[in-house]
Amino acid sequence: MDRIPAVPDGPALPADDATWSALHRQWGGLVHGLAHQALGDAREAEDVAQQVFADAWRGRRGYVPERGTPAAWLVGITRRKVADALATRARRARLAALAGEQSPVQGGGDAGEPESALDRLLVGRALRQLSTAQRQVLHLAYYEDLTQTQIAQVTGWPLGTVKSHTRRGLDHLRRCLAAEGVGAA
Repeated sequence: MDRIPAVPDGPALPADDATWSALHRQWGGLVHGLAHQALGDAREAEDVAQQVFADAWRGRRGYVPERGTPAAWLVGITRRKVADALATRARRARLAALAGEQSPVQGGGDAGEPESALDRLLVGRALRQLSTAQRQVLHLAYYEDLTQTQIAQVTGWPLGTVKSHTRRGLDHLRRCLAAEGVGAA
C-alpha cells in the first residue's frame, strides 16, 4: 500500500474505514516515531500522531498521489504538528517563567494566629479533594494571579475547559468548607 490511487471524481484518498485503518496501521509507527524523536515525550508524540491522522482525514481531498507517497504526505503533516507542539511548549515555558518571576501572594499580618492556621489546614484538606486539573487551575488563578485566558495558554487547554474546572473546583471547595463548618465559604 505504498500509494493510494486517486478516485476519479471523489477525494484523492478514499474515505472508507478499511483504507484509513490500513493507512494508520502502516504509517502510524512512523508518525509516532518521528514525533517522539523530535519531542522526547511519548504522551506528546501520541497527541501529535492523533492530530496528524485527524488532519490527514480532514485534508484527504488535498492529497495528490503524483506529488508523493502517503508516507511523505504524512511526514509533512507530522513535521508541521511537531513544530506546533514545540511552539506551544516554548510558549508554556515562557508563561511559567513569567508566573515564577511574580512575587508570591503575601498573607495578612495574622499568619501566626491559630485561626489562620486552622483555615489553612481546612483549605488544604479541601484542595486535596479536588481533581488535579481543578487544583492546578485554582493554583494558577489564585496563587500565580493568572487570568483564565493565561491559564488556558499555560496548560494548553481550551478556555471553556479552564472555566469549567474553575467553576467546579470553587463549587467543590465551597461545599467542603461548608461541611467543615466554615462560615462564609
